[in-house]
Amino acid sequence: MYLDDYKRWQEARLDDPALTAELAAIAGNDNEIKERFAVALKFGTAGLRGVLGAGSNRMNIYTVRQATQGLANWVKTQGGNQLVAISYDSRINSDVFAKEAARVLAANGVKVRIYDALMPVPALSFATRYYHANAGVMITASHNPAKYNGYKAYGPDGCQVTDDAAAVIYDEIQKTDILTGAKLISFQEGLDSGLISYVGDDCKEALYDAIKARSVRPGLCKTAGLKLVYSPLNGSGLVPVTRILHDIGIDDITIVPEQQYPDGNFPTCPYPNPEIFEALRLGLELAEKTGADLMLATDPDADRVGIAIRCPDGSYQLVSGNEVGVLLLDYICAGRIEKGTMPKNPVAVKSLVSTPLADAVAKSYGVEMRNVLTGFKWIGDQIARLEAAGEVDRFIFGFEESYGYLAGPYVRDKDAIIGSMLICEMAAYYRSIGSSIKERLEAIYAKFGRYLNKTDSFEFPGLSGMDKMADIMRALRQNPPKEIAGYAVTQVTDYEKPEQTGLPAANVLVYALEGGATVVIRPSGTEPKIKAYFTTLGKNLEEAQAQKDKLAAVVEKIFA
Repeated sequence: MYLDDYKRWQEARLDDPALTAELAAIAGNDNEIKERFAVALKFGTAGLRGVLGAGSNRMNIYTVRQATQGLANWVKTQGGNQLVAISYDSRINSDVFAKEAARVLAANGVKVRIYDALMPVPALSFATRYYHANAGVMITASHNPAKYNGYKAYGPDGCQVTDDAAAVIYDEIQKTDILTGAKLISFQEGLDSGLISYVGDDCKEALYDAIKARSVRPGLCKTAGLKLVYSPLNGSGLVPVTRILHDIGIDDITIVPEQQYPDGNFPTCPYPNPEIFEALRLGLELAEKTGADLMLATDPDADRVGIAIRCPDGSYQLVSGNEVGVLLLDYICAGRIEKGTMPKNPVAVKSLVSTPLADAVAKSYGVEMRNVLTGFKWIGDQIARLEAAGEVDRFIFGFEESYGYLAGPYVRDKDAIIGSMLICEMAAYYRSIGSSIKERLEAIYAKFGRYLNKTDSFEFPGLSGMDKMADIMRALRQNPPKEIAGYAVTQVTDYEKPEQTGLPAANVLVYALEGGATVVIRPSGTEPKIKAYFTTLGKNLEEAQAQKDKLAAVVEKIFA
């Protein structure tokens, strides 16, 4: 079957000569042909994500057209404005794929609002809501390596599409012939007809205004004298992040020159993920040279932000996503109480794999903490529920341990623009009172205990990778461990059982251990890897780390 598909692609007059050349180059190589054609990219709640190249199992103009035709078929059943918003990041072919999506939508009579230059995830979520669109499309593979690209679909609420909508879209995709099934007009024809138009300055400015409105202490940064190093990691964050920081009064910003401008090859960091040290290395070196107070880095689609803080001895310390989430929660709560802007019955939301330290901090301020499944759409879902009840102002903050933060309901996905703004404002505030982010973090640990949260990832590449991941999860369910590294398992929570959790079904296992530690096992929804999340609690960092190391050594053997 896959050889027949390969032959059909070979014989077709493809619109992209690079794909034709790739097909010729793999002639006679069964493994390479199989990798590209044996399966098709699966469309789910995270849309599409895959390696660039020829074939149904690759990201190319044909998989994008096919996905968009499926999306268009769904949109046409939804009534409303019959409009889709589109944005894209700096990845290879992101701009091309965005225009291809616009061409298909316009050919189906669906109106399009597309950004005239790359803009990040929060901008797409905002535009979808601003224009009362039926859907949104973001062309990105987030923090994956350069060879990847992806296609994220959003619902009218600005959240990634629901399971139900994704299933309908996927059915429509499957009905669409990948090479010939999508309707198509030229991009210029779409512009001339008015079916395609660009996102207006009114929408762009409204986003910035919405972000600045969530400042806890407006005007503070103008006199703080904060010195910053920033890296957009060759992604989409440069314009919006620097714009918002300048607007709040931070002018001493040094951009990492090698990572300043959009470049989908990501030449200085093969894995452009602010969770990874190598991605921040150049920024840290520049921070040391300039004596910056703070170093920030955003991923290619600017929905995540990582930081390093200057310590009293002049060294720089990377701060984890969990730690930044706790720090921002603490800062927002304390600041809004001080300023009298805290809503009645405030709500914060975090993913269930994020640190329980946040639960303790929230409780200390009288804030309700809601724990949801992994994926920011579930945080967005909680905002939507509050909005439906006429209580959206109760939402003050949401975060995931993977460096994703949101303070306010103006979008429904994580936002590195507001994350960057609030991190800088927080640094400025602590500086203004003779303290620092590091001192505040240590004070939180002293009050609530030394929590350690670490994540280990195990990759399963190739076509067999997904099968092996499924086998591992099946084995864990059939033979649940009674102890891990000598610590008795006191409770197993299986999130595939909604009756047990009260949440939608998810492929997640949580092991509670004697002494308070937890181990969470979760296959990634976007990459061929299983993640193990460890939470340990000790009298000090050394004790917590020693327990984590013992647990990780045992878990690693499970995935071997």
